[in-house]
Amino acid sequence: MPKVGAHVSAAVSLETSFEKAKNIGAQCTQIFISPPRKWGFTEHGKEEILRYKDIKSKTGIRPNFIHGTYLINLGTPNPEHLEKSIEWLKYALSYADKLGIEGVIFHLGSHKGVGYHQILPQVTEALKKILNETSSHMSSGNVDGGPLLILETTAGAGNVIGDKFSEMGEILKQVQDDRLKVCMDTQHAFAAGYDLKTAEGIDKTLEEFDKEIGLSNLAAIHANDSKTELNSHIDRHANIGEGFIGIDGFKNLINHPKLKDISFILEVPGFSGNGPDEENVKILNSLKD
Repeated sequence: MPKVGAHVSAAVSLETSFEKAKNIGAQCTQIFISPPRKWGFTEHGKEEILRYKDIKSKTGIRPNFIHGTYLINLGTPNPEHLEKSIEWLKYALSYADKLGIEGVIFHLGSHKGVGYHQILPQVTEALKKILNETSSHMSSGNVDGGPLLILETTAGAGNVIGDKFSEMGEILKQVQDDRLKVCMDTQHAFAAGYDLKTAEGIDKTLEEFDKEIGLSNLAAIHANDSKTELNSHIDRHANIGEGFIGIDGFKNLINHPKLKDISFILEVPGFSGNGPDEENVKILNSLKD
C-alpha cells in the first residue's frame, strides 16, 4: 500500500523533520533545506548531516524528498536567473546525495509568454546540464548516478510550464536521463483539467499519464484536495475531504492498483492552519482498503 507522508519543517535543524513526522504519523517526508522564497544556499555541516542520517535510519521514515525554492525558473529569459536556478538545483542534489535523500522536487517555472515550444530547448538543455554535472560523484539515489530530479506538475495558471502531461513527457523524452522523474500534485492536476474526483476520471488520468510520461517515471504524489473546481487553473490547496476532489476521489486514488508503490505526500493547509497535521494523515490512511 502507498505510504502517507507530509511536508514537514526542518527550520531548526534538518533532523528535527523526523520528530515532526513522527508526531503526525507521517511515513515519508519532504523538507526545505534553505528558505523557500530566497536564493538561499544554506550550508549544513557534517554533524547535522550525520544526525539526519542516523535518525532517518532509526525511524525508518522514508522515502524523503527536498522541495525546491519557489524562485527556480528554467524558462526565464534572464540569463542570471537561469544560472541561479541551475546552481540551486545542483546544490540541492548535492545535499540530497549527502543526506541519502531520494530526490529533489521542483517547479519548472514560467515561459513568460513566449510559449512552451519556444522555451523548450532552454529548459531541456538546463536539465541536461544539471543532471550531467551531478552524476559522476553521486550514488545514493534510486537509480545509478545519484538522487532523482523530479518535475512537479502545475495547475496551469498564467504561463507556467508543466500543467499538461504531454509537456512533461516531451521534456523527459528530450532529456533522456533515468534520474529525471515526475511528481503529480493532485490539486494541480485537478485544476489543470484532470478529473480525480471520480473513479472513471482517475482511470483516464492515469492512462494519459502512462501514455505521455510513463507510470514508471512517477516518483511521488503530492496529495492535496482542491479549493477550486476542475479545470480552474488556480493553485489552491485544501485539506483532504474539504475540497472539490473529496473523500471519494482520494479513496479511489490511494487504493488504485497502479499507485500501490507510490508515496503520498501531504502539502495541505492543516485543520489548524499550520500545515500538514495528524488529522490529514489519519484521514488519508483511513481511506486505504
